[in-house]
Amino acid sequence: MLTSMPRIPLQTLPTFRAVATLSNLRAAGEQLHLTHSAVSQQIRLLEEQLGFLLFDRRGRRVVLNAAGAALLQAVEPALAQIDEGMRAAAVASTGTDQRLRITVSPSFAQHWLMPRMAHWRALHPGIAVELHTSQQAMDLPREGFHAAVRQGKGPWRGLEGSRLIDSQQVVVASPAMAARLAGSDPTAWLHEPLLGTSECWEAWFALAGHPCRIQPVAVFNDMGLMLQAAEQGLGIALGRELVAADALRAGWLVQLSPLALATEAYDAYWLVYPPEHRDWPPLLAFREWLQSELQIAASLLAQARLIAI
Repeated sequence: MLTSMPRIPLQTLPTFRAVATLSNLRAAGEQLHLTHSAVSQQIRLLEEQLGFLLFDRRGRRVVLNAAGAALLQAVEPALAQIDEGMRAAAVASTGTDQRLRITVSPSFAQHWLMPRMAHWRALHPGIAVELHTSQQAMDLPREGFHAAVRQGKGPWRGLEGSRLIDSQQVVVASPAMAARLAGSDPTAWLHEPLLGTSECWEAWFALAGHPCRIQPVAVFNDMGLMLQAAEQGLGIALGRELVAADALRAGWLVQLSPLALATEAYDAYWLVYPPEHRDWPPLLAFREWLQSELQIAASLLAQARLIAI
């Protein structure tokens, strides 16, 4: 015989989802702008109301047990629908017709995409773009994103993709450092501070005919930060050409060698999206605009390279 279940305190469900996703009360509090104590109280209230535990406590971590996993699976679609409704209400309140949520890497956003967003706005004033930057590959449907710009060769499970452009790695430095190294053999760079990963530098030097072991002075988890360090004269960088394109054209960076490193598994930029958004007009417009802007950037970079030669 089935017994009636107690009413769930609905205000606790977003907190429950955050704790379940992050496995940490303090991290969930930071995400929700709540204190650690408030998060703990909400989880306790939910468990007391249900009459059973939802998490196993393992030191500072809290991990979903079987009951918690079942509850999360049941409430996640409803919470996602509420989130979408909130976004729709926010769009309606601003008078903007449609809002496109995109997640991209910080370096791509800062050094390539943001300088071009005014042009997008001029062409599509009725489509607002909400940009989210992250080094992590987000779960697009779960996090409410319509698309992401990703780098690699794919495929990405559950997503479709449009290949945007390939971007090889080139050796760049500040104008002052480039002038000092003008005419030198690449082996002379081994005595200079090198920025980037040892794997990429060793692959580049092998391609140049000088196989050797490399110990860079600094490794960065963000391509944009590494290129900024090179602009400041802190070393020679082996960086993504697309991210460096505007700095190369403006003269803030100088390419030291025409030799470029291409690795098939990492070179291409893609726009990826859940299949259900494939024919959504705002996404189609953004994809066409991206492809056009990337082609323009590649053409201008090629022209600047010819002038430099």
